[in-house]
Amino acid sequence: MATYSLGIDVGSTTVKTVIIDNENRIIHSEYQRHFSKVKDAVKAQLEDIEKKYPQDEFKLCMTGSAGLGLATGAKIPFVQEVNSAFIAVKERFPDADAVIELGGEDAKIIFLTGGVEQRMNGSCAGGTGAFIDQMATLLGVSVNDMDNMSLRAEKIYPIASRCGVFAKSDIQPLLNQGANREDICASIFQAVVDQTVSGLAQGRTIEGKVLFLGGPLSFLKGLRHAFVQTLKLTENETAIFPEEAPVFVALGCALFSSKSHDSFK
Repeated sequence: MATYSLGIDVGSTTVKTVIIDNENRIIHSEYQRHFSKVKDAVKAQLEDIEKKYPQDEFKLCMTGSAGLGLATGAKIPFVQEVNSAFIAVKERFPDADAVIELGGEDAKIIFLTGGVEQRMNGSCAGGTGAFIDQMATLLGVSVNDMDNMSLRAEKIYPIASRCGVFAKSDIQPLLNQGANREDICASIFQAVVDQTVSGLAQGRTIEGKVLFLGGPLSFLKGLRHAFVQTLKLTENETAIFPEEAPVFVALGCALFSSKSHDSFK
């Protein structure tokens, strides 16, 4: 029987779990959308873990925007998601200067050099994964299709991303005028970048080694390209997209739980 550390990140649109061993190596991770069936998704992932590790014990912790209520009800330790991200960054990328994370309904920047500071969007989901989903629906394509189309773009149009309603009012005339849909897709991603840089950075320069986290920045090449180009970074040198980026906050949660003295079967 072994004792591992388990981090559970319950976000606005996804559930992520990470298990690490006593040397902080990831031995299991899972990322899935919960489609608002949060408890069912968490239960399914925990049942899967129980089947894979039937004899083992876990030090565990929960995080995420939708995790506090579950953690309180189950009497599981809870750590705020920004703290989880900070813990994982310090463990895996201690030389990072800044972190940009896009989630389903939130976006955040953590500045690590020149004074630690965290910026997070408000109640509006503009410039997040949910915004990208809305725009894909407006275009009548999947998010993956929109991503592939954006890579063939030749022109960028100004599109508001602070609010989905404003964005639709910019996109519909372009569609009516027969604008290239590939260009519209790339423009949507550029709008997300502009919203993040102007809305969250608020004049503070994003430079040095920048870590990009969260599902949208892990899976959408067009969005990644827009960030790299706008911030004048170099991928794999100053722009870092970790393999574990989709579950990075869950990793930080697992690292936090590893310091706990309590284990659960």
